[in-house]
Amino acid sequence: MKVKRKNILKIAIDSPAAAGAGTVAKEISKNYNLFYLDTGKIYRMIAYLKLNFPKKFNQNFLKKKIESIKIKSLSNKALLSDQVSAEASIIAKSKNIRNLVHSFQVNLAYNPPKKFNGSCLDGRDITYKIVPDADFKFFITANIKTRALRRYRELKALNKKISYQEVLKSIKKRDKSDYSRKISPLKKTKDSVLINSTNLTKRSCFLKIKKIIDKKLKLNGNI
Repeated sequence: MKVKRKNILKIAIDSPAAAGAGTVAKEISKNYNLFYLDTGKIYRMIAYLKLNFPKKFNQNFLKKKIESIKIKSLSNKALLSDQVSAEASIIAKSKNIRNLVHSFQVNLAYNPPKKFNGSCLDGRDITYKIVPDADFKFFITANIKTRALRRYRELKALNKKISYQEVLKSIKKRDKSDYSRKISPLKKTKDSVLINSTNLTKRSCFLKIKKIIDKKLKLNGNI
């Protein structure tokens, strides 16, 4: 990894699937001019490659793909499919794959492009594995029915033919996998601020987190 940039703002967010972390992380990044990385999308991209290029899928193929990742490519709507989500949860258990992704994530967290004031990453193991010394750590969650409904609406907006019950089942399966896996399981660290977004709008969730950040930055004389 390159020499770490000094005096940058680092925000780490962990959350279960469809808790709204990605949406609020984008708003936080925009507000503070931070480089944003949805780390879950990287595993979704790998899952997509595995499903679509099974014969080519090996360590060398994957390493080249990760090294050539363009952040814009992670916004591909194909990565949102339920099949890709399920596969992503499976491959996230692989030690070899996590090692390849780890260095990519850490480098962007500590060496964001110079036009940004820092970085904001969200995923499953960001607060304790990728950016353990983050200036701010948050664990965003919501009850499972709310999360399933959010994902269902998201998929329906993309004209995906899927039922709410199928999405709920998928979210439950994803949760079990994320929380119980031996390698980098999803967990709330003691120094992470818990944000329950069940009854919060996107705007109110953003403002709640912004208030916490601004208060500490003001105390430190940064704003």
